[in-house]
Amino acid sequence: MCTTFLASQIINKLKDNGIELLDHPRLIRLNPFARFKTRGNGGVSFKIKNDDKADLARRIVLEEVEKLSMFDCDNTNPGVIFYEGEITSQMEEYAFRAIYEFITIDEAENFGKSIGCEIHKFKKGRGIIGSIAAISLPLSDYTYELLAYRSSENYGTKRQIDYDSVYEMDEQTFPDTFENIDYGENYIAIEPKTPCPVLYGIRSNTVDALKKAQGIVKVSEPIVDWCIFKTNQHTDMHIQKADKISDMKQFGCYEVIGEVKNKPKIIDGGHMFFFIEDDSGEIECGAYEPTKSFRNVVSDLCPGDVIRVFGGIGEQNTFNIEKFQVISLNDVEYKNPICECGKRMTSAGKNKGFKCKRCGKKLDSDKKVPIIITRNLKNSQFYETPVSARRHLAKPLCRM
Repeated sequence: MCTTFLASQIINKLKDNGIELLDHPRLIRLNPFARFKTRGNGGVSFKIKNDDKADLARRIVLEEVEKLSMFDCDNTNPGVIFYEGEITSQMEEYAFRAIYEFITIDEAENFGKSIGCEIHKFKKGRGIIGSIAAISLPLSDYTYELLAYRSSENYGTKRQIDYDSVYEMDEQTFPDTFENIDYGENYIAIEPKTPCPVLYGIRSNTVDALKKAQGIVKVSEPIVDWCIFKTNQHTDMHIQKADKISDMKQFGCYEVIGEVKNKPKIIDGGHMFFFIEDDSGEIECGAYEPTKSFRNVVSDLCPGDVIRVFGGIGEQNTFNIEKFQVISLNDVEYKNPICECGKRMTSAGKNKGFKCKRCGKKLDSDKKVPIIITRNLKNSQFYETPVSARRHLAKPLCRM
């Protein structure tokens, strides 16, 4: 199913029964490299008063999960958590672990019991991992997302969104709203590409900008519901600062500084790879085919460049780049000397200097000549993947 749509339906039922939320519901994205993760790997939470309607709220939540979850799918293992009380430092630590690392179902259940959670597992109940995190995570930085939902008979059909209105919305509301359009790829980013209940999703720094944007976007199909979520999307909350390359672990997300070791190379399938290194070791970095034009930027890197990379380490122990900053550029390239006749010389053999294939002249020295080269990249500049290839948690440059 769709966790946010399920949440919106629950919230509607609560409101119908006079139960109001104390704030916007929260959409919390977790470790993008976690095993068994869902596509967006998110959990939803919301807060209500613990009064005489709390038991009714519990019933509504559990009934809606039972009714709307697609239990015939092997990967559907929902979990529901009810928690009363203050958010403790222990709970906050748990939430950050869910973003940085792995937490098993058993770990989550034992932790939930230790803090007094009421736990409901459906099938394997893997959803309790994210449910506790969605309740517990502190949001020092946050954004908002407005999600509009389609009628069920339209699931799986082409979405009827007026693209011209999306361009107009972006023009009138950016940068208060962002990630609306990938102009380089002519890609409408507010439109999902999966057969889910979401018609469109608009992301913003403010609720007012979302409401303005919603008034501009035009669609030619029914909107059955919409909801605004407060979220950790586009905050770089998943990024941990690593002092050196050897400190990083597989399936974690990091910011680290390294020197480019070799010229980036593209392989079959369109993926591009190169290595960075420091005194502690080296790691392969990847800019994958879906990052499109970003690979052209990466291809400008040269050995000796020092860069700060942001991203995560996946299944193949490759660092998946989300963005990078140039710390210093190597603007010197060493080449064979040019002969008096104008032809670049070639090596005459190990420790035998150079020779000219055109005129036969030889040089005893085997030292290459430094050449100042012009670079397209700029010192201190950040470069990021396009909107169409950006992860939910990656902070875009327009928010930095």
